[in-house]
Amino acid sequence: MATKALDARTLDTLISAAVAAPSIHNSQPWRYRLDPDTRTIEVYAMPERRLPHTDPDGRALHLSVGAAVLNLRVAVAHFGWTPVVRLLPRPAVPDHLASVRLAGRPPGGDAFEENLYEALWRRHSSRFPFSDRPVPVRLVDELAGAAAREGARLIRPSPAETSRILELTAEAAWYESADAQRRVESRSWIRDEGSDGVPASALGPRDEAGRMPVRDFSAPPSVHRPDPAAFESHPVVTVLSTARDTPEEWLRAGQALERTLLLATAHDLRASLLHQALEWDDLRWALNDPRGGIGHVQMLIRVGYGPEGPPTSRLPVRDVLEPPRWPA
Repeated sequence: MATKALDARTLDTLISAAVAAPSIHNSQPWRYRLDPDTRTIEVYAMPERRLPHTDPDGRALHLSVGAAVLNLRVAVAHFGWTPVVRLLPRPAVPDHLASVRLAGRPPGGDAFEENLYEALWRRHSSRFPFSDRPVPVRLVDELAGAAAREGARLIRPSPAETSRILELTAEAAWYESADAQRRVESRSWIRDEGSDGVPASALGPRDEAGRMPVRDFSAPPSVHRPDPAAFESHPVVTVLSTARDTPEEWLRAGQALERTLLLATAHDLRASLLHQALEWDDLRWALNDPRGGIGHVQMLIRVGYGPEGPPTSRLPVRDVLEPPRWPA
């Protein structure tokens, strides 16, 4: 697509694309500012949307913002610019996590597949049972390639390792059930009304048989959730990791995560994020399989074929974008 002028309507679309990214508990911990002189969109953390008990070091917040940066890059490329990204551009301003400058596209410049732009508008997590239809190896390889393009590694572990990962995920759910502060914090993000949080209908059914650990937000009895259901007998769980474990790597991991999810969506795969065990230091350490040399695990992604699941709401652009001062 040919480059167009950056006007208010285009800026609104760019920010809407960024806001469509996944975030922990759909907390959407981001805000944006445009520098019209340099045509740069600055991306900031929104500290008041951080989850202090679930995410005390801000790792999940950085992954969430990284996913939003990837969506922003895809949308910028769709409108004909080259997204030039700087991560953590101002160390003296720790909440300024990224900048995306809209540059002219040089011949042969990096471009995103157009199907990723279409996918970002319909991607959302599905916490429902998937079918036992096999996921082709070539698709898993494509997902791994998408993560690698963002500097991360994605692998599909062996069946035995997958079982161990699911056991750790189930153990994390038990940890949370015993932690009153985390239960209260998680429950506060169950919201059937409003522009953030997770509606009860999107939480998916519980699995009473225990074959597939599904996050239980300890919703109050008055909140309706789907009836219990049987999940797939052999879930496909992929492991996303990075070589280092720093805030910059978390931002890169978030971009890798979202690029993987968008590609999965483009191939009509459903996905859900199993981040329960990553929220506990000892369990996250246990996820690192030394035999696989996978580095620091940043996310577990369950993929398969099944229902989309209901979408979650998003904050309006006016709530996350500072009014730009357009040139006269």
